[in-house]
Amino acid sequence: MSTLIFATNNQHKVDEIRSVIGSSFDIITLKEAGIDIDIPEPHDTLEANAAEKSQTIHRLTNQDCFSEDTGLEVEALQGEPGVKSARYAGDGRDFQQNIDKLLQKLGSNPDRKARFRTVISLILDHKEYQFEGICTGKIAEDQQGNKGFGYDPVFIPDGATKSFAEMSLEEKNQYSHRQKAVTRLIEFLRNTRS
Repeated sequence: MSTLIFATNNQHKVDEIRSVIGSSFDIITLKEAGIDIDIPEPHDTLEANAAEKSQTIHRLTNQDCFSEDTGLEVEALQGEPGVKSARYAGDGRDFQQNIDKLLQKLGSNPDRKARFRTVISLILDHKEYQFEGICTGKIAEDQQGNKGFGYDPVFIPDGATKSFAEMSLEEKNQYSHRQKAVTRLIEFLRNTRS
């Protein structure tokens, strides 16, 4: 079984990705790899931030690894919060404050269209590959549910009647942007490793 370092210590993201990847690959976190650093995300695109993280870990370990960057892009806010999704209300990464700011900025705007976009940067055999996953939906007027993390309580994917925070992980994976990007990653890994 191939081992891949996932350049994150966000256990929610790790659980989501492990639930999709199954037993095909051994995914280990930065902590499990003995790496204790906070990798900056200084760029203004998800693609560049994802690449920054995977390249940093690859330089440190010289091992196959991947990272992801995810943003919530709200149409009426010209794509905000986008790459600033985790720090929308400040550097504290407080998602309740981020949600409050988002709902306050949207106000009663009837245009609630939004999408989650994930970009995965994989470094395999010293080469980088990128995979994208998108989930379209809308922003709810109020928070709904207490599962998941981040903006899940206010995001309702197209085709669903409840928010990500009201869904089990299995339900969320039917829609999830991260799941779509991971599926592309897995297909690529299976094709290159078969």
